[in-house]
Parts: sequence; structure tokens; C-alpha cells
Amino acid sequence: MSMSTTPPGPQAHPTAAEPAALSGIPSPGGTEPEVPRYAPQWLQLREPADAAARAHELLDPLRIRLAHRSGRATDLVVHDLGCGTGSMGRWLAPLLDGAQHWILHDRDPYLLHFATVGAPKSAADGSRVTVTTQRGDIGRLTPDALAGASLVTASALLDVLTADELETFAAACVGAGCPALLTLSVVGRVELAPAHPMDQEIADAFDAHQRRGDLLGPDAVRAACEVFERLGASVRVQPSPWRLGAEQAELTGEWLRGWVGAAVEQRPDIADRAETYLQDRLADCAAGRLDVVVHHSDILVLPRPVGGAG
Repeated sequence: MSMSTTPPGPQAHPTAAEPAALSGIPSPGGTEPEVPRYAPQWLQLREPADAAARAHELLDPLRIRLAHRSGRATDLVVHDLGCGTGSMGRWLAPLLDGAQHWILHDRDPYLLHFATVGAPKSAADGSRVTVTTQRGDIGRLTPDALAGASLVTASALLDVLTADELETFAAACVGAGCPALLTLSVVGRVELAPAHPMDQEIADAFDAHQRRGDLLGPDAVRAACEVFERLGASVRVQPSPWRLGAEQAELTGEWLRGWVGAAVEQRPDIADRAETYLQDRLADCAAGRLDVVVHHSDILVLPRPVGGAG
């Protein structure tokens, strides 16, 4: 999993969303594409902020849908795409009743190892939670790959998809007839206090970087709503902002390095000024006088059930 508010730069500072971008279904023919390595330390550092940000308002309608699913006498089967170190499962599994089987998808076997080791053991009502892993590429996701799924989850996935990849992903979810809980997609809005004259310039450069190579970036939530609704699904959207203050200084510092780094990668002409800006902001952060709000949205997608079942 990830967060899309940091750049794709060095391994120590992955983009919060990028680990999810290349995750999902196994590669065919036994071929092993080069796997980008994202530091589990970064994913672990951001996990409490992710958990605090995710929109609990979407859980009640999700629970209602799951309670009325066909085959509800069997285990809930959850496909977690771009699972990273497994933080979505650790957050969500203990909030849902009933026995659950999570299938964790990621391209990076190193992250899959961490996800397996740290997987939750029990649901909200004490029922068992089991886990298996699947390595591969979300670009090959199909409804068949989601056969038998009760729920699809992902964090920071949408903003690192292209429009074509979003269409493929949405068609797979709707074709499988299962709900999807898609959290922590960036929306192109960051607030820093106190303000600095260069804040907006860095933010604009970062947003342009998020759109590189036809990625949806901060346009992803709007695009996803349009695609899923066109395919006949109902969509609910809730804000899920990161709120970072003095208690999250370590995370804020790492986020700042990545955020500014992506902006400079997009606009090398601002490198000298951006370095001064970064050092000023890191000093504010270390002194406990910097507050940051990184805005995201969570989406709950409720397709029509396959075969008319609830």
C-alpha cells in the first residue's frame, strides 16, 4: 500500500501510493519483471496516520452489503491489491465480523513477507482470519481473477493508475459483483501552517509530477466515480485527510523530503530554492511548529451483485 503524497524517488522515500501501482495478479508464463523495492520502514511509519485517516463512515454501508451477500455462510474473501506491508488488513479485518480469508497482492515478495508476518489473526467477533499471498501485476486484473471475492480493498491505488488501467480495474470489480473499498487517494490539496510563500509552487509541481506518464494523480477520484457509475455501480466518497502535527514529526519530515523531491524532479529549475524551502520546513517540523493536512478521499463502490444475489 502507499499514499501518493510523496514522489517515486529513492527507495527510502517511495510515493505513498506507488507501491500499489504495480500490484495485483500474477505475471503469466513465469516471467519475473523487475520489481521496485519500497522500504517497509516508510510503510510502517505511515501506518498510524493511514489508520487515523481512513473514513469510518463507509464501514456501515459496507457491513450491510457484506451481511446480505450470496454465500454469506462461508468465509468473507477479501482481495487486498497493492497490500504493501498489510496495513489495510490490520485496520479492516478487526472491524468486520465473521471468518475472513485475505488474499494479499503485491509485486514485491519482500513486502508480501512483511504482510504475512504481521497479518491479523481475528475478526471483530473473534472469528478466525487467514491469509495467503499472490504476487503479480494489477494490469492483468480480470473478473475471473476476482471470482469468489466478497470484497476488494486497496490503499492509494487509484492515483497511480492511467485511465486505461482504471477502466480495466473497474470492469473487473463490477464484473465480479463485489464491493470495493478504495482508500487514501490524493485529491491535489495540501495545507501547511504556518504558510510559506513557496507552498503553492511546490504543490503545483508535485501535482504535475503525479500526472506524469498519463497517471491520473489528483484527478483519480473524480475519474473513478465516473467510470464506476457508468458501469452501473453506486459510489460513496468520504474525505480521509492525513493530519500531521508535532506528534507525527518523523512522518512529516519523511513526507516533506518526498513531496519536495517529486516537485524538483518535475521542475529542476526550482532546485536551489526548493532546497532552502525544505530545510526551512524541516526546521519548523523539528521545532514542533509545523502542521500539515494532506487531503485524500476514500471511495466505497457497490456494484450490482452478480446473478441478482444480495
